[in-house]
Amino acid sequence: MQLTQVQNASQARDFIAVNVDLLSAFPGYIRPLDQDINQVFDPVKNKAFRQGDCARWILSSEDGKKIGRIAAFVNKKYKTKGDDFPVGGIGFFDCIQDRIAADMLFDAARHWLIQKGMEAMDGPINFGERDTWWGLVTSGFHEPLYRMNFNPPYYQDLFENYGFRVFFHQLCFSLDPQIKITGKVKERHDMISQDPAFDARHIELGRLHQYALDFTEIYNKAWAGHGGMKQMRVEQVDHLFKQMKAVIDPKLIWFAYHHDKPIAMFVNVPDLNQWFKYLNGKFGLLHKLKFLWIKKTRFNKKFTGIVFGIVPEFQGSGVDSFLIVEAEKVVRFTPYTEYEMQWIGDFNPKMINLIKGLGDTYQSRQLSTYRYIFDRTREFKRHPIF
Repeated sequence: MQLTQVQNASQARDFIAVNVDLLSAFPGYIRPLDQDINQVFDPVKNKAFRQGDCARWILSSEDGKKIGRIAAFVNKKYKTKGDDFPVGGIGFFDCIQDRIAADMLFDAARHWLIQKGMEAMDGPINFGERDTWWGLVTSGFHEPLYRMNFNPPYYQDLFENYGFRVFFHQLCFSLDPQIKITGKVKERHDMISQDPAFDARHIELGRLHQYALDFTEIYNKAWAGHGGMKQMRVEQVDHLFKQMKAVIDPKLIWFAYHHDKPIAMFVNVPDLNQWFKYLNGKFGLLHKLKFLWIKKTRFNKKFTGIVFGIVPEFQGSGVDSFLIVEAEKVVRFTPYTEYEMQWIGDFNPKMINLIKGLGDTYQSRQLSTYRYIFDRTREFKRHPIF
């Protein structure tokens, strides 16, 4: 077997092809868009390069067949509370069901990270934000959400046989959006709804800038300063909304207000993979036209939750139930039949309990982030609980 570091455009195409060749036969596989993968490794498009670096390798068999791949990352901003040593990352791992082959890939990444001064590696993670390409699927091996990892079950053995240990689990929950919410959530909603100071409504496409302002205000109050998360600027959210406009369903994005001040948001979008799975990883001009035709002729019955947030002064007040039930009143009468939320770390039991409290939710999949400490005598600690 031979390892080759990716250093040119041809090898970058081979890096993508490994994933397709090894996984396309597994039920549920959806080929990621090539451009989404390439952007991760583009110093111009990926801001993580400002604080770090990455490398990629392809593993070939003796007869030249591509049988594995891996990437390794260093990022000065990547740090978990409680870490007292520098941690790098690995990701975009694919491999045949062969422990020797997998160990060669892990070794290559580990040695590169050691040279960069790292003392541990987490994986599989992304070279960038946590909302994409993060975690190994360890249960729920069905079609992935857009920009979510997909892998066969045997990858878990490859990681754990090498010595990786679970740093945290990432839990996804689903529910039938056409089932009426009852129980305590409905009761909490009814209490809030009696106060005319509270209001909840879905967005209007003609007023996206106003909702960008509301999103920014809620986000910066709810998250900025926690876990290293930075404040967002209205210009950033405006740009994000403009990018999303073609796929936004206004009935899926909700805001709650108190005396017309934004206090909570519940942001959902159609799962793009339900359209992109027909494009074979391509998104050039002709594929964009095909995408528009598919979007028009094939209704997407699945949507996904990407952001749920409440400003601190209203957390624990019942506003969460108020917002969810108000949204349910509308969404229940749309054609959507599947809903899956983006992952919640098992280090965040409050949010998990909130989701479970909806009554009819069930865990639809689990991804896992692993950690491997290079000094095998050092104490291993799981991700701290929020």
